[in-house]
Order: sequence, then C-alpha cells, then structure tokens
Amino acid sequence: MAGRQNLIFLRWFQFVPIACLIFLTMNVRAADPAPQPSTPAAPAPAKTEKWQVDDFIMGETASQFEVSPDGHWVVWVKSLADNDKDGRYSNLYLTSMLEKKEIQLTRGKDNHSSPKFSPNSQVIAFLSTRPDPMAKTPSPAGPSAEGPTNQLWLINPNGGEPWPITSGKRSVTSFDWANNDTIVFTAQEDAALYEQTNKEKKDTTNVVDDEVHAVPVRLYQVAIKTKTVTRLSDNTDDRIQSFALSHHGTQAVALVQRSLSYIYDQRIKPTAYLYDLAAHTRKQLFVGEKINPSQFHWTFDDSGFYVASQYSNDPVYLNATISLLYFYDVASGKSTPVDLGWENGLAGRLEITPDGFLCSLANGALSKLARYVREANGMHWSHSWVEAEHTGHIWQLNFSHDGRSMVYDYSTASTPSQWYRALLEGNKIISPVQITDLNPNLKHRHIAKSEIVHWKGALDEQVEGILYYPENYQTGNKYPLMLMIHGGPAGFDRDAWGLSYAYPVNLLTQHGAFVLRPNYHGSSGYGLKWVESIAHGKYYELEIPDIEKGVDALISRGLVDPEKLGTMGWSNGAILSIQLTVTTDRYKVCSAGAGDVDWTSDWGNAHFGASFDNYYFGKTPLEDPELYRQKSPFFKLDRVKTPTIIYFGTMDTNVPTQQGWLHYRALQQLGKTDVRFLLFPGEPHGFQKLSHQRRKLEEDVVWIDKYLFGEVKDKNEALKPNSPLSQEIRKKSIKKVGLLYGESRVPTSASAKTSSSILIPEVVQHGSVQLGRFEITRAQYRAFDKSYPVDAGTENYPANHISFDNAKAYCAWLNNLTGKSFRLPKIKELEALGKAAGAHGNTLDYWAGYSVNPDDARAIQKAVSELGGIERGALLKPVGSFSGFGKEEEDLVFDLDGNVAEWALVEDGSGLAVGASADTPLDPRIPAKLRRPAPAYIGFRVFEGPPPKDSASEGERP
Repeated sequence: MAGRQNLIFLRWFQFVPIACLIFLTMNVRAADPAPQPSTPAAPAPAKTEKWQVDDFIMGETASQFEVSPDGHWVVWVKSLADNDKDGRYSNLYLTSMLEKKEIQLTRGKDNHSSPKFSPNSQVIAFLSTRPDPMAKTPSPAGPSAEGPTNQLWLINPNGGEPWPITSGKRSVTSFDWANNDTIVFTAQEDAALYEQTNKEKKDTTNVVDDEVHAVPVRLYQVAIKTKTVTRLSDNTDDRIQSFALSHHGTQAVALVQRSLSYIYDQRIKPTAYLYDLAAHTRKQLFVGEKINPSQFHWTFDDSGFYVASQYSNDPVYLNATISLLYFYDVASGKSTPVDLGWENGLAGRLEITPDGFLCSLANGALSKLARYVREANGMHWSHSWVEAEHTGHIWQLNFSHDGRSMVYDYSTASTPSQWYRALLEGNKIISPVQITDLNPNLKHRHIAKSEIVHWKGALDEQVEGILYYPENYQTGNKYPLMLMIHGGPAGFDRDAWGLSYAYPVNLLTQHGAFVLRPNYHGSSGYGLKWVESIAHGKYYELEIPDIEKGVDALISRGLVDPEKLGTMGWSNGAILSIQLTVTTDRYKVCSAGAGDVDWTSDWGNAHFGASFDNYYFGKTPLEDPELYRQKSPFFKLDRVKTPTIIYFGTMDTNVPTQQGWLHYRALQQLGKTDVRFLLFPGEPHGFQKLSHQRRKLEEDVVWIDKYLFGEVKDKNEALKPNSPLSQEIRKKSIKKVGLLYGESRVPTSASAKTSSSILIPEVVQHGSVQLGRFEITRAQYRAFDKSYPVDAGTENYPANHISFDNAKAYCAWLNNLTGKSFRLPKIKELEALGKAAGAHGNTLDYWAGYSVNPDDARAIQKAVSELGGIERGALLKPVGSFSGFGKEEEDLVFDLDGNVAEWALVEDGSGLAVGASADTPLDPRIPAKLRRPAPAYIGFRVFEGPPPKDSASEGERP
C-alpha cells in the first residue's frame, strides 16, 4: 500500500541493470540487456580470486522492496540463477526494520514477484507461477502463453504455506490492496469464441495490429475469503496498461493503451482515465493537455495524485524526453505543474510522504535526492536537498506509511549494491543499517577503481563518462582501452554498480585495460536539450565525435595506448560501435550485440521502427530514401578493417536479426577483416538463457584476447573441463612439483628380487596361463639394457619405446638369468585377456573424460603437447595405477586395458603391438591394423611357460 502506485514498466526496462533503474522514454535502443546480478563489496584483506564469466550471470539480485504499513518489516524479492533451469527464479524474503533478522518466505524454483502488504500488515499478496497444490490439473496457460500463468497468492508473514486466491486462464498483470479483504487487479479477458476456435484448429497465425480481435485488459477485484472474482471495468476496445489504486480502494487512475501500433508509430497515444470502482464508470483525464503519464502516486488522503509525465519538444514522438511532475486534484478535476526547481526533471519514481514526496532528480552520473513539502491547502511545494551518508549514490527507495522508516539501495561503480534500512528526519537520512548480504562469494574479487571523467565533445560541450582503471595500474604506464557504449540512445551510465553479460567491465580491467563508458549527446540525465540534440537528422553526428574525443582525452593524459583500442556495446551501443568501425580503423576489435546497419530495413522490421527512425532521422525512407542510405553503415562496410564479432537473438524485434545477417555477410564477402556471427535461437533483444549469456561472454573473452591483447588462445574443443588431461595440464601450468597422481599403487610389488638384486617380473596364475601381473617397468628393463634412459621418479612406469626385437631379447636374457621360460604372448592370448579385462584403464578416453571419436582424438593429441607431447609418453602412468582384472587378490592383473600397447607374436613369427594404450581411444570400430599407438606407447609384458598348443590361440597378422 505504501505510495499506492504502480510504475509503468516500459519495454526498455527489461534491458536496464537494476542498479541503474530510471524512468525514461518508450522507444529506445535498449541499454544493458536483461537485468543482471549486483554483487556486494566487502572488506577483504586479500582479493586473490580472479573474475570468472559466471560472476556476471550467476549472482543474486535484490529488488521490489516494500516496507509494511506499520514500518516493522520489509518484504523483497531475491533472484537467483539456476543452471538446470537455464534461467533465473525468484523468492520472497522478509527482513526486520527493527533488528537483524531475515526470513525466507517462499522456496522452490518458481517465480515469485510484486509482494505487497495488506493495509493492516498482516498478510502479503504476491504474484507467482507456482502450481496450485490443490488443483486437479496444472494452472492453465493462456492461448498465447508458453508456460504457467502468474496468479495472485497470499502468505502470512508469521509463517505457514502460501495459498492462491485466483486461478484464471490468463495471467494477473498488476494488483493492489483495496482493503484488508479485497484486492484489485488487471488481467486479459477470457478467450472469445474467435480465439477458442483458432486454438482448436491449432491456428497460430498472427494477424499484425488486429485491433478487432485484440484482447481487452480489464480491472477485476477478488474477495480474499471467498476467492470470488468480480469484473470492475467493461472497456472493449482498449487495454489497461497500468493503474494506481486510491488508499481507500474506491478509485483508480489508469493508463489505457488504445492502439496496437502505438509502439511502432506513436500516433494514437495511451489515455489516462479515473475509474470510480463502485459506480463502474470512468472519466478521461488531461484532455487537451500535453501530459503523457508514466507514473501515478496517490496522496495519503486521496485528495489527488501525482503524475510523472514524459515531455518532449517534438509534437509526436516521445523517444527523447525529460520527466516532469503534475498534481491532479480530484475535487476540481484540474492538473497543476509541480515546480521541481530542477530543469533536468525526475530521475526515478516518487516516494509519497504524509506532507509531500521525496524523489531523485536527473543529475547525470550521480543521484540527487530532494524532499518536497506541500503547503497547506495550496498548489505550491517547497524543497530541500536530502542529506545522507551515501549522498549521490542512493538509487532506489521505499517508505512506510509514516514517511519515516525507509529502505534504499546504495552502490557506486566500484562498490557493489547492498540495501539499507534507515530513518528520514526532515531532510536527513539517518541511522543506516545494511540489511542484505548479496553474493558473499565475490568478496575476494578485485573490483576496478572508477571515477567520473569529463571532456570537451561535439559542439565543444562537456561530456561525462565513467572510467574504470586496470588492475595493478601504475602511473606512467599506458594501457589498452575498451569502450563500453550504452544503449538507448536515451539511456545513460551512472556511477552505480552493475554486472552484465553485455558489459563485462571487470573482466577487461582484470586483464589490464581501461574501460570508458561515455554518456554521449542523446543520453538521458542531462536535460532536454542534451537528450534531444541528436534528433531530426543529427543521429551519429554528435555521438561519434563525443566518443572519439573522449578516447583522445585519455590518450593525451598518457593513460591509454593509442595502438590498443577496442569498442563494444549492445543495441544502440552496438550501433555506435559499428559506426566507429566505418569511421576509423584505429579500433583493433569490435563486439557488436544486436546493432543496426541498414535503416530502411529497420524502419519496416523493428517493432518501433517508424517512431524511432522518423524521430532521429527526421523523415521516413519513403520521403527521403537517400538519407536512409547515407545514414546506413551497410553501404560503408567496405571501409571496415576492425575484426568484428556479432551477436543476435533469433526472436529480436527491437533490432531484427536481419541486421546481423547483413552486417556479417557484407564483412564476410568483402574479406577485409575477420568476422564471426553467433545466432542464439529463441532469444529476444536481451538474452534470457544462462547458457546463451555464458556463451556470449566466453566468445568475447577469446575475441578480445586475440585482437586487443594479442593473445591467441585457440580453444581445444575436444578438451573437456576437469577431465584428467585438463587437470594434468593445469597442474603443469602452475608448476607443481612431484608425482601428479601420487606414488605407484605397487611401488615395490611390480617385481621380485633375485639374490643379485636383479628385478624379476612378478607372475600370477590367471586361468590356464601364467603372465606378468604388470607390464615390464622401466627399472626392470634397464637391468637388461644399461643404456635405457630412466628419469628419476619414473622407474615404475611401463617401459616404452620398446621394439619387438628388444622385447624378445629381454625374454631371452631373463630366461638365461632365471632358468625359466619367459616369452611374449600370442596375439589371441593377449586379445582375449584384454577383452575380458574391460575398458577402464589408461586410454585416451580416460584422459578426455568421455568416449573419443577420431576427430576429437586428433584434437586431444594436440593438447598433449602442453605436457611434453605424445612422442614422450606424457600420458603414461605408473603400472598398477588402475583397477586390476581378476576374481581374487592373488590373480589380479593390471593394465591389460591400457597404458602401453603390448607386443604379441603373430603366427609367422613377427610381432604386433596390440591392445589399448594411453594415446589411442577405445573406439571398438577402429580396425586392429589401424590402431597404431605411437612408439612412446609401445611396451610389453611377459608370459611364463609354453604357449597353448590349441591352434585356436594362434594369431594371424591382420
């Protein structure tokens, strides 16, 4: 109930990091895609852990805080990432405003959102996709839905399971408490016969802008005790987009969408209505006034409400605006401008107090809080600046009904976001206490130092940006620079925390680069003149000089190496990055996510094509096709020498996927630079799947390492993470000393000693044959051949690089020494034993961690070069390292299924190395004659006694 309002969540918000949430305009090229996790700063004596890709996609976020009317508790939403779900889920948490206490209210991996206390603070209502445990069938989805619907649920904050109070076929889109017994909500109307018939026919045809069959969104109320739903509005040809309920629950002010094509052309704007819920009537507001509502906030006495309104000098389009404030007096039916005393306008939502309101004002990269007090029975407000410990960096707030207890979000570009509880006394925020501990696993990360910087840009006007310093920065040295350009264009970057897969700041600073995030002409937060400056044909003309001069300023300061520049961005950030690559060749790398290259195509295909392009270019392509050709980078891509990586989702309607194809094909066919194009199936403008966000970041790392830092790290796609081979390579890279897998399982039992201390192979009876328990070791073989080299610590490894003749000579030497009859086995003897032993030994499959095919085998053998190469036997292990084959302890035989291939006799007296080895895969489809181990993986074991007389045991050379 606090504030009694619902924000209008415009489509741009889904792409803005939580730490930078602001009220902006409707049709913009989105800024950072998909809200990303915020992470906390915590004092740590040694920040030794490196930033990882998953730090940018797997973290916790906290949002949707609401203080209870009595000021004792705050309920909020924690969002977490889940790899199994390949997405995020959210649960409700309850935190005390009086003591250190936190309670998790909901559990599981469904989505829970929009918590609101009842007026008496006894119950919390929220939206959830969780299934109703009492329902006989799962919650039905709407005809166009792809998953479970959002329904209204209640939970007792003192404990117990939540319970549903709606079960409609459509999702509840917004709601508020009318009183302790009733909730008012909005939802689409149930399906008409036309829709039902199409569904029965499995007809999923989409008729564009089909106003006749557009489903109305209406107001409803539900009785808490009986779950009875009553329709409160009967609007037929429009859709309620958002609403704010009066504190007494008798009236609602709503913004109503009247045209399905409004997003595309902004011709028929949404209309505000005041609903009398008891009389079921509505009254149109602001007729003839230039008020374009975005937020409504009722006063506590319901005498009126505040209206945040988008303002632009353009007579039609609301792409670049500032937010002004009005007060609507219900009794007189008149609206009055509220003089904020600040020409840049609002920067976020209002928080209503008993005597007025508190708000954040647009102030560039910093926040500026002000408290406004309404004069008694008047239409004038006095204001004072809010003083606080965290002044300049308080981004979101929520108050209790008394206007004193509050919570807020604090962060800087170098201080991860945390929430605090505090008190408001006059114009001072006092007694702040941290109430969240988000992402404690990141306390040991090195967070880049940052500062707000200024330089002279286009028109010789001052431009502001955020500069992040490289890790281990030293004065006097020059470093690479990566531009990270925000979207919009009417977005902007604040001195606030944010993690995003589109803008991985700390990955780049960790690698030793500066990162600059410029708020170029056309950005919000700097007033109407600035945000409108690139409209009506000036798009590109000021932003590019702003960015270029910012880079030059850093070069002139001696910070940046002019030979190591890169640029990246998403949406409008990608658009400007692309334009930089057709303007100059000084950028060594470009990462472009969802960026336009052909504006004529954009005009027809983007879901806000006409409103965006008509505004920023001043004309349509029908009126001036040459203007659109001149503005389109597509026709200048022959100038590009910057290696470019391109990302698009296949369901992107903000910047349609065709733009990526045009960009890629042009650079590919021209052949003047390297280009790579990645398409992500089913993804909209901001990627939703964790796997896709992760892949994008991994691709960025490789691309930027190669072209900006000059580090070519070709990824071995056959090398499985955490496989034995990967671990072995990792251990070698950090130069660990000693046996990597410990001492041999049988350091002394591989042989017996004669009185002359000669190492004799241990022989065991296995079925009808006697054979060596182990392969002949290097120590054993060196007793025969004194010139055979054996490195210290490898004595118990199998003898390798052994020829067939030398293996036979060893047997003859051993027989002469012992008087026994040692020999090499026949092929079928050895093959039969190997087959019986199974496939669990030291083979290439073991090292890879999976069943290897021939293509992977070749790639893996390249990776072995990091261990010293196949030819040196780097994959061999001490004999007996793997499980033995046999029924009893005394007849166990080792390594029949791997380590070295072993010599065996063919019928004609020649030899063939057979069986599994560490350098070959187990693949049973490889013919024996093609299974050729490298010489370093050929050894032998001895058998004792005469060979079997049965001819079936004889072998023939394949």
